[in-house]
Amino acid sequence: MTSLADPSTTTGGAGTGAAARGAHNPWPGVALAGLLWTAAYSVVEPLSRWISHGLFGLPRGSHVGEAVAFFFYDVPKILLLLSGMIFIITVVRSFFSAERARRVLSGKRVGLGNVLAATLGIVTPFCSCSAVPLFIGFVESGIPLGVTFSFLIAAPVINEVALVLLFGMFGWRVAGLYVASGLAIAIVTGLVLGKLHLERYVEEFVWRTSFRDGHDETGELSWQERFSQARQAVGEILVKVWAYVLVGIGVGAAIHGYVPADALAGYMGKDGPWWSVPLVVLAALPLYSNAAGMAPVLQALVEKGAALGTALAFMMAVVGVSLPETILLRRVLKPQLIAIFVGVVTVAIVLTGYLFNALL
Repeated sequence: MTSLADPSTTTGGAGTGAAARGAHNPWPGVALAGLLWTAAYSVVEPLSRWISHGLFGLPRGSHVGEAVAFFFYDVPKILLLLSGMIFIITVVRSFFSAERARRVLSGKRVGLGNVLAATLGIVTPFCSCSAVPLFIGFVESGIPLGVTFSFLIAAPVINEVALVLLFGMFGWRVAGLYVASGLAIAIVTGLVLGKLHLERYVEEFVWRTSFRDGHDETGELSWQERFSQARQAVGEILVKVWAYVLVGIGVGAAIHGYVPADALAGYMGKDGPWWSVPLVVLAALPLYSNAAGMAPVLQALVEKGAALGTALAFMMAVVGVSLPETILLRRVLKPQLIAIFVGVVTVAIVLTGYLFNALL
């Protein structure tokens, strides 16, 4: 049977086949987009200075001048970082799927399974709406409860948007520590929850549900299809987060321009009171934002003297203990396990904040 995907067998002969292959070669377009992205990123800083101090005539060093300059610098910078890195990350993620993650983890013992689950949580596509079907699918596959939680914690906590923004704002060291701490939280929390034998607090219907994600096609995609998915992901994510970016940068700009550095450093700095880390984590739990909205606030807090560990613990609590995810998980977990889950994650984030403050 003739394959319609084979250009050499289509009407028009070899010439048409060659034209089809050239027309569907995605690499020149990707290379051109990369060059345009690099050119745009290189003019962000001088353009922001010209808009703030040249076009608007705001004096350098003034409260409003610094706030406006921060805003016009961070908005295009963050949107460019997001568009570029989300494209790359989506292409990498196209080689993975939740179904493949389940197959890899199925049958793995506790310990190694927690490490693999947390690692797969970084690269496997995840959103709050997928928490319930993923949980059911993992349990149905016989994956231990603690290993399942390691995956469900790592997936939102180690967020690709946060990783991109932290790398762009603070460099590879902070971004690397963010990934390492997120992995540690996911692995240790999963091990603790697994040792507590909390299966009785999972809703009964979960154990009777048969769940399948369907055929895993991640290994069958062409580069054209992977790039197409990546472009689509960039558009979808930017549409979802642009408002958070603007609000977050607006808050960060206000902190950057108007909040006194000495006052903030006194409460959230490295020499601040010991209770500052648990206080900001507890304050963050009822809040809901995403990493795109929180990263600019984190940057402004650190620039004003807040200790990085304290500020990062605040961001991880807002992003990691997601209110929508917790509400959705109530469909499959009893209130006792929800409370234990939130409590263990909260303690882990507080300890991570103290660790960051000690190391940096």
